[in-house]
Amino acid sequence: MRSKVASDLRTSDLGPVDLEMNFGLVGLSHKSAPVEIRERLAIPEAALPQALEALRRHDGIREGLILSTCNRVEVFARGRPGGNPADSLVSFLAGYHRLPAGELKPHLYQYAQRDAIRHVFRVTASLDSMVVGEPQILGQVKNAYAAARAAGTACGLLEEVLMRAFSVAKKVRSETGIAQSAVSISYAAVELARKIFGSLEGKHMLLVGAGKMSELAARHLLRSGAASLMIVNRSLERAEELAEAFGGQAVPFERLFDSLAHADIVITSTGAPHFILKKEDGPRILARRRNRPMFFIDIAVPRDVDPELNKIDNIFLYDIDDLQQVVEANLAERRHEAQRGEQIIEREVDRFLARARTLEVVPTIVSLQERLEEVRRGEIERLRARLGDLSAEQEQAIEALTRGIVNKILHEPITHLKSAAQEPDSRKAIDLIRRIFNLK
Repeated sequence: MRSKVASDLRTSDLGPVDLEMNFGLVGLSHKSAPVEIRERLAIPEAALPQALEALRRHDGIREGLILSTCNRVEVFARGRPGGNPADSLVSFLAGYHRLPAGELKPHLYQYAQRDAIRHVFRVTASLDSMVVGEPQILGQVKNAYAAARAAGTACGLLEEVLMRAFSVAKKVRSETGIAQSAVSISYAAVELARKIFGSLEGKHMLLVGAGKMSELAARHLLRSGAASLMIVNRSLERAEELAEAFGGQAVPFERLFDSLAHADIVITSTGAPHFILKKEDGPRILARRRNRPMFFIDIAVPRDVDPELNKIDNIFLYDIDDLQQVVEANLAERRHEAQRGEQIIEREVDRFLARARTLEVVPTIVSLQERLEEVRRGEIERLRARLGDLSAEQEQAIEALTRGIVNKILHEPITHLKSAAQEPDSRKAIDLIRRIFNLK
């Protein structure tokens, strides 16, 4: 029985059955190239079908995928036998963007075979991202795969690599903590609020000022279950604009202290040159709140809230440096968890390669079986005139005898092929068997 991969390759328009692994990857990322270079090589989503078609026609390429994000541009491909796909991919990128290859090469990294597969697994699992564990890259790789599948450039072993990469990414995220800790200022604010209140369900928020980070923090807090949002800003028009976007209530700046009495979580980012809330304001605010706890997130520089306010019971104040420390601690934890992810990647690459090498011998085993079956039937037909009329029992006996002989002949070479498939140089064993038995 033919393998699914062998069948897919046979019916694809990428050429005849050939399970030889000849992978290459060429790309650049935030680690290797500045944004002005990445911008020049970026391929918009709308242009992907045309770019994949150009890649498909490029010399030496059988299958290919293009991943283009704000932080990386990579081309992953399976080359034709005997060629160097990395050279072809450098040529493709330079030709497609009409840039000299020499200008690109200093910024490009190149991987082949096992290293190329490992890199695809690491990228998909977010171990190579600017922020380790960020979830967007998995969706971006899946979109790149969908485009390649639609263009007919991912329907063989390259597709097998990508399917495995998606499974490995899920395994890394489920078995490590790379995605569990907040690594942005806005998420850190949410994490701290949860620690203080336990749950954000039913909590009321006040946004003082309209800074971008405070806006993001407010968005995340609302998504985490906060009940309502009031927005105070010196420009009432801007407050009303944000209130409409968030489904909140705009409040004139002169009613700030009235609003504070109703707020459980206060996010400030006004750009004022001095404190807008001083220590002596704390007791007055808490009295109106009947001493219920308050959480202040001061993201302004210079700060909006007097740090002395943090000394008052039931007031919890964090400024941007406090949040940054949370982020750094969480990033360190993610880096620690990423080491476990790297171990998973190494094991999964080995497993994939072992399976792929086994698949590589399948066409040879099938051809060998077909060849000896052809010989068996040919010999029976050649001798049938001399054998004369045979009874049903005699026909069955000849069938059993000849099939038994063929199976015994096949046993050793098939066993050798399956064993050799686990070795890196399995191609030598495959070529030897094909020559001995004159397989096409």
